[in-house]
Amino acid sequence: MTDGGDRSAADAVGQQFTAAFRSMWSDLEPIGRSRSGGYRRFAWTPADATLRSWFVAEAERRGMAVVEDRAGNQWAWRGDPDRDGPGVVVGSHLDSVPDGGAFDGPLGVVSAFLAVDALSAELAVPVGIVHFGDEEGARFGVACAGSRLLSGQLDPAQALACADNDGVTLAEALTRAGRNPQHLGADEEAVRRVGTFVELHIEQGRGLVELDAPVGVADNIWAHGRWRIDLPGEANHAGTTRLEDRRDPMLAYAQSILLARASAVRHGVVATSAKVQVQPNGVNAIPSNVTSWLDARGADERQVRALVADMTQLVDGHGGRIVNESWTDRTAFDPVLRDRLSAALGTAPVLATGAGHDAGIMAAAGISAAMLFVRNPSGISHSPAEHADETDCLAGVAALRMVLADVLG
Repeated sequence: MTDGGDRSAADAVGQQFTAAFRSMWSDLEPIGRSRSGGYRRFAWTPADATLRSWFVAEAERRGMAVVEDRAGNQWAWRGDPDRDGPGVVVGSHLDSVPDGGAFDGPLGVVSAFLAVDALSAELAVPVGIVHFGDEEGARFGVACAGSRLLSGQLDPAQALACADNDGVTLAEALTRAGRNPQHLGADEEAVRRVGTFVELHIEQGRGLVELDAPVGVADNIWAHGRWRIDLPGEANHAGTTRLEDRRDPMLAYAQSILLARASAVRHGVVATSAKVQVQPNGVNAIPSNVTSWLDARGADERQVRALVADMTQLVDGHGGRIVNESWTDRTAFDPVLRDRLSAALGTAPVLATGAGHDAGIMAAAGISAAMLFVRNPSGISHSPAEHADETDCLAGVAALRMVLADVLG
């Protein structure tokens, strides 16, 4: 995007929408705020219910009809996609990782409402705004659960059996939230309503900082997956059990962390071991079992698989097991739509991402999908330190507005 284009677009939207952006952002700011300064907006919790009510209120304020699909995702429509569709949809998610940042997800939903506000009254096709549920998978462990369920890429029975850290299953959580778990599932009718999907998201890296651009266009999403690792041991007394007599699974877990890092370097991918459960989790007791989770991602699927093979060999050697809980192939966005967006924005930079998104799930479902990224000055995400400058956020709204106008034109 050229500097002149950036400035004029941001100024035009800034004059018209700065107050609206600040008001909507202020309304969202306290929802699910934790003591860390970050957010805990998990699926099917009171915070999630408040976010859903906020979405409905914003849609109704604009006279948009709100429907919910069988996966629990919310859709606000301007126009009738069943009569005049399929439509053009923008949006993102509102949930967070534990103590996550304010921008990951909500920036896309707020920007979607503001961009739709800027459209003319007469539209050739319906326009929708979507709030995908449980994108982060922070509570039940499956990322992009809402879009995966919607598109049939996640089995409802598997999803309903997933449990949170307190042992509450998704089925139980839905029941407590007043929902019918048996209603959960793929929704072909909802998918058919979507002709084109564009998701705006804060960049979760420093690509745009290095390119000195406020807004960019996504090219592809790296292959990525999550694996659960179970390492067995033998509970025993921390003071009376000789070192040579111990079967301590924490030692195997420590080896797995070091191997994940070394293997990631060797194969040119990234790997993270950030969640662990220890039984019985006592200071003076040798653990009987350690369960950990591995997140692995890379531009080359084969290299990610090679890392997992290294990990599997180690886990097998300790009598444990490693189970794949989710996997997404490298996802390329619609190249025609990608290039059209970049051109509409004045040759905005095009870049890949290692972060998973609902747009990638929709692309895998055969929908023409694309993404816009807004510059993140620190490159930090999934943290309270995540940030985007207001001027860049408004440039993102301007970009989304121009993209919508171009696609609808």
